[in-house]
Amino acid sequence: MSKEVFEELGIPYDGYGFIENEDLGISGGDFACRTDPRLLAAVEKIGYEKANGVSADLEIVEIPDDVEWEIQEYDGWESIHEKHRSW
Repeated sequence: MSKEVFEELGIPYDGYGFIENEDLGISGGDFACRTDPRLLAAVEKIGYEKANGVSADLEIVEIPDDVEWEIQEYDGWESIHEKHRSW
């Protein structure tokens, strides 16, 4: 994420654009900060173009309440997936 997002949240910019749970003072799963209302509001206020960092292509999506989901990360890229069983 961009330096502007960090400034809007009032947290120090890490030089890379990675926001972690501890930066926002929350606990939870690895990606809990991705649903923090403060982060979502900051991105919406600044706008996607300015909120994107060097290697970010942010998008806010709405997921129906009855869907169990998870964020998967591969090589720095995150994507949202519906949880399901595998055997």
